[in-house]
Amino acid sequence: MKAKSLKINALLNSIRSLMSVLLPLITFPYVSRVLNVSGIGKYNFSASIISYFQLLASLGITTYAVREGAKYRDNKRVISKFINEMFSINCFSAFLAYFLLIICLLVFDKLHPYTFCILIFSLEIIFSVISVDWLFTIYEDFTYITIRSIMFQIIAIVLLFLFVRKQDDYLIYATITAFSAVGSNILNFLKASRVHKFRLTLHFDYRKHLAPILILFAVNVNNIIYVNSDITLLGIFKSNYIVGIYSVSSRIYSIIKTVISAMLIVTVPRLAYFIGENKLSQYKSLLKKLTGNLIILTLPASLGLFMLSKQVILIISGTKYLRAVNSLRILTFAYIFSILAWILSDCVLIPTKNEKKVLISMTISAISNIVFNLLWIPTLSENAAAISTLLAESLMFIFNLYYSRKFVKGSFISRDILITAFQSLIGCLGIVCTCKLVCMYISSLYLQVILAIFFSAFIYVVILLVEKNDYMNAIIRIAYEQIKR
Repeated sequence: MKAKSLKINALLNSIRSLMSVLLPLITFPYVSRVLNVSGIGKYNFSASIISYFQLLASLGITTYAVREGAKYRDNKRVISKFINEMFSINCFSAFLAYFLLIICLLVFDKLHPYTFCILIFSLEIIFSVISVDWLFTIYEDFTYITIRSIMFQIIAIVLLFLFVRKQDDYLIYATITAFSAVGSNILNFLKASRVHKFRLTLHFDYRKHLAPILILFAVNVNNIIYVNSDITLLGIFKSNYIVGIYSVSSRIYSIIKTVISAMLIVTVPRLAYFIGENKLSQYKSLLKKLTGNLIILTLPASLGLFMLSKQVILIISGTKYLRAVNSLRILTFAYIFSILAWILSDCVLIPTKNEKKVLISMTISAISNIVFNLLWIPTLSENAAAISTLLAESLMFIFNLYYSRKFVKGSFISRDILITAFQSLIGCLGIVCTCKLVCMYISSLYLQVILAIFFSAFIYVVILLVEKNDYMNAIIRIAYEQIKR
């Protein structure tokens, strides 16, 4: 394997990010209607359970293998030894994960109705070992990963529309989901086997690998708890119907968050480069631009989704999911804090080698999320899960800000950023008025959303231009220059 062009890899990663956003938008409206609230609830609860065991199977191997393997990729003897050591550790962790899964299915009565669906998903644990995605990342072979990913996503969509036709077909949907992952893993292994011979090895110093792998595993554990605990606890304390309702609002929340972060994630490597080269003035300047741009994008997106929550739910999932409107409205405020926390973790703390601080803030947030869910789910149902997410995201932001305070003076924390936030909030008032007027005078559901988005965006941009917002002026100037070309 040979490392590819950085520009090509950036383009391919952008394509993968775009597909990860577009495909759920295509499939989820269909699936949520066909499987109904109960069916989608069973599917998502089973998927949330298996995610914990997938996490155990993967440990922190992927991140560790990429970080360490990149050092050895030009030394064939050393990299071959390293690959087999990672492969062996992964085999053991996958066996342990599957063993514990079987015990849980036998012991916990609550899981018995979901056993078959969980076992279908568990195929992903078995075949995750041969995926060796980390090996392709070490050699920056993003061409193959992207093509393979898109190919199986398209096949899965075709199978979905062909075979998922009624509410009881959630097992078929689970099988299609597992197939797309298993098929990709098999192709990975076949391609990688042409270059490297995989074999189990027991005689190596596993201790030098285990400590950093377990630290990364701890970060991943907190993250998966943070993401999935609300659906898992809803499934335990409530019904498939409630899980299905919350699945819609949380899925829309995830899609919006992915869109916002995908736009700006390409900035992270440049920030890390400036830190590594000790170019602090350039680092702070870029961090300020990133923060300002995120603010003028995130605040209107959050408020716009809040105003159009009912219409979005109806378009994506139909009248049976109208109950999800309240939880979605709560979540629209959560991703403001989520994006800001993301800047501080990925753009400040990690580049400055403060990963342990990220682990601390994530652990506090994850534990808080579970505690809030346990306290409130019995009475507030899906709204409790949304409130818990909002509070957990807020805590993550507060602790990240505290740990990064000495790095962000004059950039993330600055007079310019506060002025930008105030100007954006004034612009958001225009969005509120526009959405209300459009929904008042337009009866067509689709036309309401289209016109509300178009006119809200126009009014928001005009207000920021009148306020002479530097970030909006820069965006308009760049867009104008691109059009002239």
